[in-house]
Amino acid sequence: MIRLATIGTSAIVRTFLGVVRGVDGIVPAVAYSRDLDRARAFAADNGVAEASADLHALLSSGEVDAVYIASPNALHHAQALRVLRAGRHAFIEKPATLTAGEFAELVDEAAAHGAVVFEAMRSAYDPAFDEVRRLLPELGVVRAVSFSYCQRSARYDRVLAGERVNIFDPALGGGALNDLGVYAISALVDLFGEPTDVSASTIPIASGADGAGAALLRYDGFVAEVSYSKIAASARPSEIQGERATLEIDHIAAPARLTLRRADGTAGVHEIRDAAANTGAPELNMEFEVRRFLDLVAGADAAPDHARTLAALRTLERVRAHSSPA
Repeated sequence: MIRLATIGTSAIVRTFLGVVRGVDGIVPAVAYSRDLDRARAFAADNGVAEASADLHALLSSGEVDAVYIASPNALHHAQALRVLRAGRHAFIEKPATLTAGEFAELVDEAAAHGAVVFEAMRSAYDPAFDEVRRLLPELGVVRAVSFSYCQRSARYDRVLAGERVNIFDPALGGGALNDLGVYAISALVDLFGEPTDVSASTIPIASGADGAGAALLRYDGFVAEVSYSKIAASARPSEIQGERATLEIDHIAAPARLTLRRADGTAGVHEIRDAAANTGAPELNMEFEVRRFLDLVAGADAAPDHARTLAALRTLERVRAHSSPA
């Protein structure tokens, strides 16, 4: 049984804990926050037995085997280093780190200490993408890809009111690319590899973070557009356009319905789960990443997982480097 500690007290941690309780072989053991009162309140509200505000003591206690890190993005690398150097497994919310170099360092540390480092990119382990891969040959030659994740954050109003909000704080790695664009980038490189060329534009907001943006990524024979926003919403599906058919993906982070529209006018719908209930909610497909993590702890080869994460992080870096403000 893997005894799990969590770092962070956000909504995603609450959702994650609910999912973990439905998976055999792993159990929430400790809730950590730098503020002990907050850790205790979070533990009590979420049925976690213990709370801690001392990470060193927690990692030295022998009471946990793994740590789920869902702190602000800029803290992931340093916290994961401490977890791995203590011989504990690091299960890191996406993006795992802000740079590929940081994640490569974590991979080396994990190997040195007999531990697992893993990025919680839930969509990468969703069986829906196995169905996408199965359908790709029906499209013929791929000519264009358009992946989008635009969801207005309820916390954006606080930014507009002049408040400091972690997910919109660039010093903490906040912003739309890291929070939502990462899903589109990860899916793109997982399906098609890394692009040959990148250009991008971003929409900065008052906090200095990117509130929205778009990137154009060039591949051999086709182009891909990625759009993302935390300041406006869109229900537009993502698409992979081929010469014989176009595949629509209703939600890039949690596909529920895939629609294949053929050039001859016929169409086929592939239901993955209840599309009417799908809003990209994490509880729909977080289970798959938890199960993959347990497989890795049990000895499965993590090299493909690390390669995907590194490719996505390198591409995110290129988007940032080639992005100009709109």
